Amino acid sequence: MRRFVVCALVLATLTGLYAQIRSRSGGTRKWSMYEYEMQDPVEDPPDAFLPGEFVFGRLRYRSNRDGRGGYARWGIDANKGDRIFLSTLRRLTRLHTQSVEDIIDIDSEAMFDSPFLFAVSPGDWRISASQGERLRRYFDRGGFLMVDDFHGPRDWDNFMTGIHMIYPEARVVELGDNEPIFKVIYELKERINVPGQNVVHGPGYEKDGVTPFWRGVIDSEGRVIIAICFNMDVGDGWEFADDPDYPEKFSAMALRLGVNYAIYSMTH
Repeated sequence: MRRFVVCALVLATLTGLYAQIRSRSGGTRKWSMYEYEMQDPVEDPPDAFLPGEFVFGRLRYRSNRDGRGGYARWGIDANKGDRIFLSTLRRLTRLHTQSVEDIIDIDSEAMFDSPFLFAVSPGDWRISASQGERLRRYFDRGGFLMVDDFHGPRDWDNFMTGIHMIYPEARVVELGDNEPIFKVIYELKERINVPGQNVVHGPGYEKDGVTPFWRGVIDSEGRVIIAICFNMDVGDGWEFADDPDYPEKFSAMALRLGVNYAIYSMTH
């Protein structure tokens, strides 16, 4: 009975705290101010305004292609894909995970509050000198970035232009089976190319990005600081995990890969 009473008191306290935070926010969804830039915004879960130890930072960058298709390039798969991944991370690990993403603007110091950043379609990003300097400080302090959903030589060249604004001498390597990032939770010896929902029943690739690559930018101590999912679409594997028309094997791999990257970012 005492345990029941304690649990009830804790629940009441958390509910009251949530109500206060929600009231101060005006009762709106947490990131409603950015939903016009998102491809797939969804309703907030009940605990959207409660903090967590692990914060998934969705990087809001600039692109010359913003607005095409009715959303910004940074907002592809957002925010449905992010939240399905976060709910999976909560279920499969003991990491105290915030239930919703934080939108981290590339010009904001808020990135230093998030150990994990995620950027979609970085083949379209435009990184200024000041943004590159801020990201360099972020990585030098132990930050981690996962990039996804860009395809072919043109996207790669533009991605690397941005990387060289961060680290002019950046070292990109192919990540082999023995890398800790593929062993930290799941043993990912056989990695499956995760296709986008738009090509999953077609060629399985976009543009001329036929061959998938798992790459990384490595720091001087051998730590992966930027995990690169090139010629694949891990975000669609998250976003369409609840879609019966999207093959389960692709979503399973996308979620396992994301879990490994998140735990690696917190432990290395």
